[in-house]
Amino acid sequence: MISATMFRDSTKQELTEEQELLKREIYERMNPRRRKFIDRIGYDEWDPFQKPNDPMDIRVDPSKRTTQQLFRGFMHSLGERTEGNDFNKGALDCALGIVNRDERYLGIYEFCVWYYKLLKKEGLIDEGPVRES
Repeated sequence: MISATMFRDSTKQELTEEQELLKREIYERMNPRRRKFIDRIGYDEWDPFQKPNDPMDIRVDPSKRTTQQLFRGFMHSLGERTEGNDFNKGALDCALGIVNRDERYLGIYEFCVWYYKLLKKEGLIDEGPVRES
């Protein structure tokens, strides 16, 4: 898990005179217990006007779909057909690998496309799915 502080821009910012007055006012109105925390880190180091965390990078594929959207779409395309846990895990792993541009899964994808075209060229499959229900 990644800590939220890793996304925070912690560069020390220069406060305007107005912000300094507001900072002092905030400090004065704090309860003693909270003030003790501020004193421990240092009043000068304390920044009540911290910039917000950057949003997490949401990874998508070239079609702007997330891993979950790809997986759900694929499972929906199967219709009533149900598969085992290994099948589902494999599909989810592939979706995750494609979205993350993992070389291993890109290789698997390229091979599957090539193999499908080979079978089609040799007349071993029709336009339908390779695997029959």
